Amino acid sequence: MTRYLRAAILGISTVFLLLHPAFAEEVSREQIKGLDEQVQEIKSDVLGIAAELNLLEEKLLYPSNTQVALFVSLAAGETFRLDSVAIELDGEAVASHLYTFKELEALRKGGVQRIYAGNIRTGAHALQVTLLGKSAGGDDFRQTGTFTVEKGVGPGIVEINLAQQAITFKDR
Repeated sequence: MTRYLRAAILGISTVFLLLHPAFAEEVSREQIKGLDEQVQEIKSDVLGIAAELNLLEEKLLYPSNTQVALFVSLAAGETFRLDSVAIELDGEAVASHLYTFKELEALRKGGVQRIYAGNIRTGAHALQVTLLGKSAGGDDFRQTGTFTVEKGVGPGIVEINLAQQAITFKDR
């Protein structure tokens, strides 16, 4: 998106320069400073519009009455290394993520990751979460947990808490 904004600003600046023959002559520093200030104002306006468009896009794509968001956290005190998480909703793969060292450290410090946001109809939905990792001893392990998401009229939030022994879910 920022690439398009830069291209738009560059295009507007180029057209502005071509349409004003006064710039072909020697330009004073004050005029250049004034032009720089105008460009900065336009840039900040375009960035503000882009932020508003992103919010509108999210509201359009994920209306609050059908929205569901899935968040992943790591159980306190867990020492296993989380490699990946795969999520299925109603038998359809909706999200998967491979974790870097920094992401794993953030989760260990109490961080939470929004792994999925989407639309579902009201009612019950089957959620299946599979994690792959290595135990503190270095052995590979796989853990799978299932949950039934009860989607109501408002936005749904499900916290998925990962542990080597069991995956727990909290529906809000």
